[in-house]
Amino acid sequence: MKNSQKTVSRGAEQARQHLPAILSAAASGRTTLITRHGRTVAAVVPATAVKQRAVASLLALAGTGRGLWGRSSARAIGNLRDEWNR
Repeated sequence: MKNSQKTVSRGAEQARQHLPAILSAAASGRTTLITRHGRTVAAVVPATAVKQRAVASLLALAGTGRGLWGRSSARAIGNLRDEWNR
């Protein structure tokens, strides 16, 4: 993000109404902060400002939940479901 570009702040409703303009601004390098009740809750930034992460493999987690549900996972899930019927 270039420091010479001004950051604009918009309320959530105004951002919803002007989303195409906010997206155009992001495409041209400007950042827009979105606020709710005066507090910043989101930022629409140019895609070049976001560092892309490599997709992590889930294979390293294989088998790590073994034994988490006890001897019978079906019974544990059934017990959890029964809690809602009490």
